[in-house]
Amino acid sequence: MAQVDNKAQEAAMRKKGFPSLTEFVIILSFMMSLTALSIDAMLPALPEIAGDLGVANPNDRQLIVSMIFFGSAIGQLFFGPLSDNIGRKKAIYAGYGLYLAGSLVCILAVNFPMLLIGRFMQGFGTSTSMSVMMALVRDSYSGRRMAQVMSFTMMVFILVPMVAPTLGQFIMSFSSWRALFGVFMAFAAIALTWFTLRIPETLSEENRAPFSFRRIFSAITEIVKIPQTVGFALAGGLMAGIFQSYLNSAQQIFQEQYALGDKFPAIFAIISLALGLAAFTNANLVMRYGMRKLVNIALTFLIILSGVFLVAVFVLDGHPPLVVFIAYLMLFFFGNGILRGNMNTMAMQPLAHLAGIGAAAIGSFATFTGMALGTLIGRAYNGTVTPMVIGMVVLTGVSIFVARWAQVHYVDPEEED
Repeated sequence: MAQVDNKAQEAAMRKKGFPSLTEFVIILSFMMSLTALSIDAMLPALPEIAGDLGVANPNDRQLIVSMIFFGSAIGQLFFGPLSDNIGRKKAIYAGYGLYLAGSLVCILAVNFPMLLIGRFMQGFGTSTSMSVMMALVRDSYSGRRMAQVMSFTMMVFILVPMVAPTLGQFIMSFSSWRALFGVFMAFAAIALTWFTLRIPETLSEENRAPFSFRRIFSAITEIVKIPQTVGFALAGGLMAGIFQSYLNSAQQIFQEQYALGDKFPAIFAIISLALGLAAFTNANLVMRYGMRKLVNIALTFLIILSGVFLVAVFVLDGHPPLVVFIAYLMLFFFGNGILRGNMNTMAMQPLAHLAGIGAAAIGSFATFTGMALGTLIGRAYNGTVTPMVIGMVVLTGVSIFVARWAQVHYVDPEEED
């Protein structure tokens, strides 16, 4: 089959009332970055929150990160099918409304459980930024072009994790951690307004489907019978587990183990830069080489890198030099960044007729998997980087086998084997 005519596709998008590709990507990036902002800006505040709300176990503060993922995993299963019924935009409005309510609960929290409830609500609400946004992109693009759009989106998206900890630390320098949630609410309002004014509805009335548990069950039953989708969703979930274990432990590792103090946001930004470089690289390479080849190269690179580094970590008793550790993380997350957009796209490729539920099922499964594995690894933190690096090696190794199995069933009409 001939490669998709990208110019014709872009012209068709403009006729439907879409803004330019550049503005489209920026808007989607802002919408999708709300979750990252809500997590990364909180990292410098975790010790103060734990102290104010009486959290005794240092590893329990990681739940402030985990709960937003838990809410997102469940929310995607709700909002994805809902968007197939009422349209993408209305589902996003509902999700953002819940996010704002959850932020208010966090501001008013008088104890740790109340804060975790608010974080769950935030995650449930921002789940629309992943599942519904992915469906919106799938409504509009396909194949390598979809992978390229997602990569461009990640390039802008990654700016938020780079600056979020610095923003959080800056706000806390003159206010309390509760003020952070006010900033989150303002960011959400601005992003939602821009989205409302510039992005048209992508799901036409004739393509909408009723919201029913029977339909959801039937669709998920169909999805789990597609090896390509199941395999790449699982591989993506395993790699997400690695990233979440890093988010859970980063504050303790850098501010406590390496005693970086106020330098933590700068280190976090430097490491996050690797994800942005990966997105830029992938956007330029995917149209030339295809998703399959890039996934295979990235996985091979990561298992060799992490295996060698694990040996070094054991030799150094879990305390590698800071510069070496930062270099390792940047290289690893560069490879991880190549994988994320491509695996999601390859999983979604067969699901054009089930874009809403498909995006929800893939996103929820990957988020649940990442949350469970990331929390398990994060709570194993023992004052060294050893548990996290072991997790990286194990999950990357399993991902290789799963991705290879999925590729046996993978069909991309734009690739020549």
